[in-house]
Amino acid sequence: MAESFGSKFNIVEVTADDLASDVPSQIWIALAKPSQALTLVLAAVPEGWTAELIDQPLTQEQQRLFEELNLKPGDVYRLTK
Repeated sequence: MAESFGSKFNIVEVTADDLASDVPSQIWIALAKPSQALTLVLAAVPEGWTAELIDQPLTQEQQRLFEELNLKPGDVYRLTK
């Protein structure tokens, strides 16, 4: 039986392990369970990056914005700064 991805948005900060990188960090969202969110985001970024969940409740505005992206369970999306 397949495991469900869940239906909650998680915010993930991704940081380059190489301190000389010109992109110090990125913020991603994942529509998945927290443990799955890390794995899904790490699969989407270059090798050698580190991912960490941001433990912060979403505002109603953020929730609406993320819902407008029409992500499916298991999808990830990089937010622009």
